[in-house]
Amino acid sequence: MPRPTPSPTLRRLVLLALLPFAAGCDQLAEVLELPNPSKVEAEGRAVGSACRHSGRSLEDCYALNPAASKAAVFAGWRDMNDYMMEHKLEIVPSQLVQGAPKAAPPRSTAQAAPAQPAAH
Repeated sequence: MPRPTPSPTLRRLVLLALLPFAAGCDQLAEVLELPNPSKVEAEGRAVGSACRHSGRSLEDCYALNPAASKAAVFAGWRDMNDYMMEHKLEIVPSQLVQGAPKAAPPRSTAQAAPAQPAAH
């Protein structure tokens, strides 16, 4: 006995019912920690741009960010270089000093002022 084939209307209804589940596919990729090529590219370009803006050489940038895609880092570095040359921008050197202790958090005014004895 042959199996009955579902009608085209039933097929469309099933497809329509399953469509909302397909919307979460990008979230499923994040949960499974699948690499997103466009995200890797964007992060590499951002790293390269930041390195160029801070005045680091391309080789230093590669050494400081070994996990970043070298092609993306180069593209970001080159884009920032072109932008800086076009707009005549200077480099912004890093203000961080490696090994320096962190600055103490600012004290509130209640803690900063010593307690005054009450005058009798």
